[in-house]
Amino acid sequence: MSPQPQAAVGAPLSRVDGRLKVTGEALYSAEHDVDGAVHAVIVDSGIGRGRITSIDARAALAHPGVLRVISHRNTPELPYRDNSGSNNPPGRRLRVFQDDRVLFHGQPVAVVVATTLEAAQHGASLVKIRYDDEQPSTDLTKAEPGESTTYARGDADAAVRDAAVSLDLTYRTARNHHNPMEPHATIARWDGGRLTVWDKTQWVVGTQTELAAVFGLEMGAVRVISPFVGGGFGTGLRCWPHVVVAALAARETQRPVKLVLSRKQMYLGTGFRPSYEYRLRLGSDRRGRLTAAVHEMDAETSSYEQFTEGVLAAGQMLYSMPHVRQAYRTVPLDVNTPIWMRGPGFQTASFVIESAMDELAHELGVDPIELRIRNEPSEDEAKGVPFSTRRLRECFTVGAREFGWHRRNPRPRSRRDGDWLIGMGMATGVYDTVRAPAQARARLEADGTAVVEAASSDMGPGTYTSQAQVAADALGLTMRTVTFRLGDSRYPATPPHGGSMTMASVGSAVLDACDRLRRQAVILAIEDEESPLFGVAADDVVVRGGRLHVQGDPARGETYQRLLTRNNRSHLEAEGSFAPPSGPERHSFYAYNATFAEVAVDATLGLVRVRRILGVYDAGRIISPKLADSQALGGMVGGIGTALLEHTVTDHRDGRIVNANLADYLVPVNADIPDLKAIYLDGEDREADPLGVKGLGEVVMIGVAPAIANAVFNATGRRIRELPITAEALL
Repeated sequence: MSPQPQAAVGAPLSRVDGRLKVTGEALYSAEHDVDGAVHAVIVDSGIGRGRITSIDARAALAHPGVLRVISHRNTPELPYRDNSGSNNPPGRRLRVFQDDRVLFHGQPVAVVVATTLEAAQHGASLVKIRYDDEQPSTDLTKAEPGESTTYARGDADAAVRDAAVSLDLTYRTARNHHNPMEPHATIARWDGGRLTVWDKTQWVVGTQTELAAVFGLEMGAVRVISPFVGGGFGTGLRCWPHVVVAALAARETQRPVKLVLSRKQMYLGTGFRPSYEYRLRLGSDRRGRLTAAVHEMDAETSSYEQFTEGVLAAGQMLYSMPHVRQAYRTVPLDVNTPIWMRGPGFQTASFVIESAMDELAHELGVDPIELRIRNEPSEDEAKGVPFSTRRLRECFTVGAREFGWHRRNPRPRSRRDGDWLIGMGMATGVYDTVRAPAQARARLEADGTAVVEAASSDMGPGTYTSQAQVAADALGLTMRTVTFRLGDSRYPATPPHGGSMTMASVGSAVLDACDRLRRQAVILAIEDEESPLFGVAADDVVVRGGRLHVQGDPARGETYQRLLTRNNRSHLEAEGSFAPPSGPERHSFYAYNATFAEVAVDATLGLVRVRRILGVYDAGRIISPKLADSQALGGMVGGIGTALLEHTVTDHRDGRIVNANLADYLVPVNADIPDLKAIYLDGEDREADPLGVKGLGEVVMIGVAPAIANAVFNATGRRIRELPITAEALL
């Protein structure tokens, strides 16, 4: 069929749900008005490892308003069927109130249900628990590693040993917590044997699957609703124990139950970006051509689940070299299970690799950009296939020009502005273009409006808006006549809302559904003897502004509304789907960036201030430039946090998180944010998906931390290999 006019896609449109959010009409998980709901507050473990010996709930039960205190002492056995379909890592997931074992500090050990939140909170403080405690193991550097994932090509150890230039570097990254504005919250209600939950989640289907597995239900007996998510960054990518606690409390009390985690509990009961100790040995010739790299990394996981993330890929494909060896070891600790956090795996690998490349450039006296260009691969050397698109050279060129890279003095500590030392740094970012099977449903009403549905989420990137843009152009409608619905497990199934996969996966399914729906209308018209389009070839018909007409002859046509009314059709409906091709990979799919940063460091106090950041992105087709800017600038802000501020601190004596609050866990605020700018290379990647997108939400954060670290070195001559970079490290 003729290509549809593109009016919405590519336009800098404001969010369609923006007014709902700024007026407070958008309902988040804890805000739904569920008749008869009571309140639940979790009692957290006060030890880091051991067993519960007694629970005294008498004072709590005597408190006015308290209905129940539920723990392993009075909870029936739950089925907890195996479930690999909910982002659960390998291992034995935490089973809520099923035994007396304590596996980490802050583990849910009881829940108090009361008629008011205040009664539940006070009741929780009255529950007295005694333990037989053991010394927890929470220090990554002192624990024994567990399983190892390896990769090798060539003989990297020998090649590093024989290299003309070699570096042996060890980097450390801190544990980071997501800290979205909206805390995790769940409202659970049972109607006989059917369960409905309103939950903060980035994957309604995953939460549905997990609750069905835990309670031994059929999938159709569980409904998960999540129309708005107040930030996520990965924390909502699996169903955490508190969701099960809410559903269990609702079943036991036979009342709808609302459970909202406190800010402190967000650090205790949900995941985090794991800390790493990462040793990198790098070899090159005198001109800077890389010959080998040996990556040895240890990352924390829990004692009961083995969490891993994609930390290996960047070291295999980012730069050309014949010899690579990698060993990624998980270290079981007495902690909660980690989870993916923005730019998972690649964020950590990028800091190490890009810092090391800067160190090598300084060692050789080569410009950091030139060093990277000299090591650009012609194909993915790990997979032996070409890249679908890879425009890093263009990212470097555009970024260097726009940032004024030529003004950088390669000699550290050579620029000053009063008391401030000024430095510039850059880094490369890369992230996998993830695609997964997705479905969507589109319905065209007789009044000429359309509704499109998919069980996706929107934690902030603007899914409501971007999917409506795709649907509007595919159907030939205006944005105001298209409604996109998401966040309900009754809608067609979609993958998790993370990993930059939503636009490629769900967007392609929406495109397919709307293309099919438009074809239905076109066929109806060309077969209708009363239509002006009767007898016209279907491929010659396009739709614009809700009006079907002959391509090149806008006068010959009619509206959807007139067509459906005349044919006595209340609506037309179509299902759409997308799945990445099966079989051997023919291309390697990644999104890329070049990130540039300028910093000022107080020469006396060691304080670091970021002055400006520029990101240039090879991310395929940009569906919504305004939303893209929101993502890119937000990613830069997150990168500033990782580089300079964020660090979850654990007291290894008892496993307690010391700074489990927003006063002591530092995140960037307005005063920390410099001049930020994003540039997107014009293009698309049709090998990746029908929309030509590569994914943007993850890659925009990757490269920011090493660019800042490299700028700090240029400013001060001090190479800091541990995140966050603190004033103490620079004194």
